Amino acid sequence: MQFDRQFASARVSTLSIRKKAYRFLDVSSKWIYYRSLAAFGWPLLIAVSGVCGFEANSLFAQAPVSFKEQIAPILQEHCVACHGAKRAEGGYRLDAAEQMLKPGDGGNNPVVPMKSADSEIVQRIRSHDPDIQMPAESEPLASEHVELIAKWMDEGAKLDGVAMSDPLWLVIPPAATAKSPEHYPNALPITALSFSPDGNQLISSGYHEALVWNPVEGQLVGRLPNQVQRAYTLLGLSGGNVLAVGGGTPGAKGELRLIDRNSGVTQHVLARSNDVVLDCAMRPGKNELAVALADNTIRIIDLDKMEQRKSIASHADWVTQLAYSDDGKRLGSSSRDKSAKVIDAETGDLLVSYPGHAAAVRGIASIGDGAQWMSVGADNKWHRWELEGAKKIAEVALGGEPAKLLKIDQSVIVPCADKHWVKIDLSSNAVSLKIPGHEDWVVSVAYSPTTNKLATGGIDGSVRVWNAADGSLLKNWVAKP
Repeated sequence: MQFDRQFASARVSTLSIRKKAYRFLDVSSKWIYYRSLAAFGWPLLIAVSGVCGFEANSLFAQAPVSFKEQIAPILQEHCVACHGAKRAEGGYRLDAAEQMLKPGDGGNNPVVPMKSADSEIVQRIRSHDPDIQMPAESEPLASEHVELIAKWMDEGAKLDGVAMSDPLWLVIPPAATAKSPEHYPNALPITALSFSPDGNQLISSGYHEALVWNPVEGQLVGRLPNQVQRAYTLLGLSGGNVLAVGGGTPGAKGELRLIDRNSGVTQHVLARSNDVVLDCAMRPGKNELAVALADNTIRIIDLDKMEQRKSIASHADWVTQLAYSDDGKRLGSSSRDKSAKVIDAETGDLLVSYPGHAAAVRGIASIGDGAQWMSVGADNKWHRWELEGAKKIAEVALGGEPAKLLKIDQSVIVPCADKHWVKIDLSSNAVSLKIPGHEDWVVSVAYSPTTNKLATGGIDGSVRVWNAADGSLLKNWVAKP
C-alpha cells in the first residue's frame, strides 16, 4: 500500500510514471493505487517521483554547490537506477560517495576534484555520442544539471560531511512536501487512523496531511499539513502530544515524522528509506520505537537520542506490522514473505519464525508476555501460536483478507476485505462479533480506551465509529475535505 516524488524532469510521460508506481504494489495495494489515481489523477502521480526541484539561478549563487542538497538529488534521480547495488553498468556504482569515487571497468577516474573536464562523469554527461553519453538510452541531463555537477567538481567535489558509506537517498535532506488541495475531488483510502488520548478527536490519513475529525459529529476540525504523501501508521507518543506519522511513496521514499499533534509542526524525521514505512510500535518500559518498512527492514529508534539504535533485516519482503510483548522483551513482526517472526527486543536476535499461514502475513500481536502470539494472513485466517517451537494452537476463518491486528484487553479486532470487522475472544479463540457496515474493504482500525469507541477506515474513504462493546454503529462519514 504505497504512494509522492516530484519528477525533476517534465519529459517523463504519464504512462512511465504509472508503470513506475505500479511495480511496487501488491494485489491489495493496487486497489489503493487506482482509488488514489481516480481521486487525484495526474497531480497525484506527478508527485510519484522526483527528489528535489532545481532552480537554474542556483548556478549563479555565491554559495558553494552543496553535494547533499544539489548533487545527490540529481544522481539519485537520473543515475542510480543503472549504477546502484542491484545493477552496476560498466562495473560502476554511485549510490554512495565511497562507490562514486571508485573507477568502473574502464579504469578512468569518475570524479577529479578541481578538474571537472578530466572527470569521466562530466565527459559522459556532456557527450552527444550515443555510445558514450550518460544517462544511456534516456534523455540527456538538463544543461543546468550538467554544469552544476561540473561546478561542484571544480570547487573540489566536497561532500558536506556526508558519511562515505551512506546511500544517496539518505543524505538528501527531507524536502517540504506537496501542498494538500483545499477540497479533495474524491475520497482516498483510509490507510491509517488514531484517536486522541481523550477520544474526542480522530485522526485519519490524507493526501500529504493528516485530517482531524470530531468522531461524534463526523466533522472536520483540523488539518496537519506537510506530511508524507500517504500515511500507513499513526501513533500517539509522549502522552499524546506527539503524533508519529509513517508512510511515504512506494519504491521511492519513506520516513517516520514526529509532529506536534496540535500545530502539525514536524519535530523530527526518522527511519528514512527508499521505500515506505508501514507500521510502528512503542516498546513498553523504554523510550524506544520500532519501525516497519517496505524495504524489508525493521528500524529501532532511540527516542531519547533521536537516532537509530539498530536495523534488523530478518525478513525477505515488506514488514507489515510490529508488536511488542507486554514486558517489552520481545518484538514480533509480520511480513509479506509469508512469515511471522519474534526477536529479542534488545539484541535483535531471532527467537522463532512462524510459517503457518503459507501466505503473506498482514498482522501480528502478542498475548501477555509473548509466550504466545497471534497473526493474520492472506490465507484469510487468524492463527494463535506458541513461541516455543512455533506451534499453532488455534485458528479462526475470517471470511475475507485481513489487515493489521488490534489487540484490546482479552480480544482482538481484525478489519477484513469482506466489508466486515471481526472481534475474536481470546478466552475461547472464537469470533464474538462480526460486524458489517462498510461498502468496501476495511483496511484500518483504531481504538479509544477512554470512550470505548472503535473506528474503522475503508478503502473507499469511509470512516465508521462503533461502540466497541456491542458493535453498534455510532457515526459514519466519508473522510473527504
